[in-house]
Amino acid sequence: MTHVAHPFIQRVGIVKDWRSRWFSVNPKLFRENLRADNKVRDFLAKRLKGMYIAGTDIEMGNKVMRIIIRTSRPGLIIGRGGDGAQKLRKDVDQLLRTLKLSEKLDIKIDIEEVRSPESSAAIVGQMIVEGLEKRMPFRRVMKQTIEKVMANRDVEGVRVILSGRLGGADMSRTEELKRGRIPLQTLRADIDFARERALLPYGILGVKVWIYRGQVFADRRTKGDEQTDRGGKGEGARRESADRGGYRAPASRAPRSAQ
Repeated sequence: MTHVAHPFIQRVGIVKDWRSRWFSVNPKLFRENLRADNKVRDFLAKRLKGMYIAGTDIEMGNKVMRIIIRTSRPGLIIGRGGDGAQKLRKDVDQLLRTLKLSEKLDIKIDIEEVRSPESSAAIVGQMIVEGLEKRMPFRRVMKQTIEKVMANRDVEGVRVILSGRLGGADMSRTEELKRGRIPLQTLRADIDFARERALLPYGILGVKVWIYRGQVFADRRTKGDEQTDRGGKGEGARRESADRGGYRAPASRAPRSAQ
């Protein structure tokens, strides 16, 4: 039987990179880093809720933890004069102290701006959740969001699924809306996926978003091949031109001997 796999983990090492980049040979240190990674992610998910976070990457090196936060609204996190970022760094440092790690980690936070939020599945999911929690009709929220996403040039397909007590109905059901195409079985396809939850008085609504942003091709040509493709003057290029009906320079003849 087939199993539904996460689109991100299928493409790690192909078109995606790991979201946690660290390693340790010591088993004890590895357990501590794993626990710190999970705690920091849970803390940031609660602390930065509603700030349109596209993703969080964590890198750990020699007693240094670097947190990369990608958001479409960096001003909400940085704050006036950088006060928000400094307070967030202190809160993360205080959280790590409660874990009683064997090595103290120096916290560094980098905030990156997402130029096109409509091409990020996490941000699109948060937009849908925000509309549902404002008691807007779910069909209108889905249609308006999909129209905004498809208006982006980078997006070639989008799929949204809502599940739960839609519209306050007694029985839960699932609604789906799709535009374009979502090639899940193509590993070089750049597909972003996210899950979100909308908290409503009559229950929790689940939101799933897939966004297809085209295929990723690696340029594996060597410099010599590039020069040939750009019209190099090698013998192979002249021979190919002659075969296609182009002009071929006559071969040089040996001079006749004087009689």
